[in-house]
Amino acid sequence: MIIAKFDTQGNTLKNSTGILTIIVPVYNEAPILPEVAPRIIRLCEQNQWQVIFINDGSRDGSREILAGFAGSANVQIIHHKVNKGYGGAIKSGIRAVTTPFLVTIDADGQHNLEDISVLLGFALEQDADMVVGNRGQSGDINPYRTIGKRIIRLFTRMLMPLPIRDLNSGFKLYRTDLAQKYISVCPNSMAFSDVITLIFVNQRNLVLEHPITVTPRKVGKSTINTYTAFETVLEILNIVLMFAPLRIFMPFAIFCISVGLVWGTIILFVVGRGVSVGAMLAIVTGLIFFILGLLANQIAAIRMERLQSP
Repeated sequence: MIIAKFDTQGNTLKNSTGILTIIVPVYNEAPILPEVAPRIIRLCEQNQWQVIFINDGSRDGSREILAGFAGSANVQIIHHKVNKGYGGAIKSGIRAVTTPFLVTIDADGQHNLEDISVLLGFALEQDADMVVGNRGQSGDINPYRTIGKRIIRLFTRMLMPLPIRDLNSGFKLYRTDLAQKYISVCPNSMAFSDVITLIFVNQRNLVLEHPITVTPRKVGKSTINTYTAFETVLEILNIVLMFAPLRIFMPFAIFCISVGLVWGTIILFVVGRGVSVGAMLAIVTGLIFFILGLLANQIAAIRMERLQSP
């Protein structure tokens, strides 16, 4: 494995051959692809990096455009017969990576390619396992999507500690060995970006953020909508249940038992009657939540052992 030295701006101080692969999922990006793909390929040729384009069942001619770039030694193209989803495309790319690091970017031309070297240099300098490209306010052009992202971030922070602000940024740099280990429990949907970040955080890997710049999409239309946001919330809930189920079950258990005890105490000592059925039901419900949480936690421990095994 060849590790390069970088300065704080991401400029190469030493040969960086074979250190990085750029993964680019492509779905119906024919209008912008002839402009974006050559720029990515030139960058890889200059730095001796690799690039993997994943055509995720495009129906607009993207496959034919990508076929024209297949002759380069730095380029690998993967075709899906049908659309597997954003996460499914990235997972196909990650499985094919052979370099120590990989970075995922979008094919819509919004990401600044110069930021790739910056993120790589920052990752090597900090010995980070993942670096998330933080888009800041430049990534929140649409007010509707801004509100949705904030709700998702708030919901996630309620369930588990989260040191990352731009959770669903598609511009991320990973240690390849960890990414290849974790993708087996990641969804094929747009929620992939959020979920894999949560897995890195939950597994106590070093996850950091670094500012990046993005530009408005020139052509085409984003596929992110209300349904994908709802799907992301469900996937986040699923990951928390998978790795830290007590964070969900324990609050319900404590709430139900507390309500039952207070209710029963009032009825018994204030009203002067026996413990009510409602109070007993609340206490029993709380105990059920507690026992389910313990069982789920045991299952989660087994899953984590399997995920951490080589």
